[in-house]
Amino acid sequence: MKKILILFGILFVIALLGTYLSGYFKTNQFPFLKSSSVTIKDQKFSVTVAKTLEQTEAGLSEKQSLPENQGMLFVFEKPDYYPFWMKNMKFPIDIIYINKNKIVTIVENAPVPNQNIQQIPIYKPETQADMVLEINAGLSKKYGFKNGDEIKVENL
Repeated sequence: MKKILILFGILFVIALLGTYLSGYFKTNQFPFLKSSSVTIKDQKFSVTVAKTLEQTEAGLSEKQSLPENQGMLFVFEKPDYYPFWMKNMKFPIDIIYINKNKIVTIVENAPVPNQNIQQIPIYKPETQADMVLEINAGLSKKYGFKNGDEIKVENL
């Protein structure tokens, strides 16, 4: 009987641990790995990196809001004029286009699209970009980000 109780206890702990870790597997966030970050002018943002086509297409549209020090980073294989739009977004953002670790274009305060508008605005960089960073609207202006500013990406 004692062995059965010990076995039940071990199985219970394993089940709890499995339930706890399943949330990390679903969101690709693991407590034992360092998270990716982007630093611009001493301002560090923890970022979610869009790694799949589905993540790239959804972007931040599944979020209701974003903490000030967080963002989403899109990394592309080669520089190009990648278009972005605000489809299904619930809050405004700044869209920062980056090429070779320097800002090339900043779209400040891209608004949530009006539901009555048939065509959603599409944003493109002034020059080719190989990465795009999305952060809360107004932070680019607040921190004085401008074209040519260098960025540092960690744990990509």
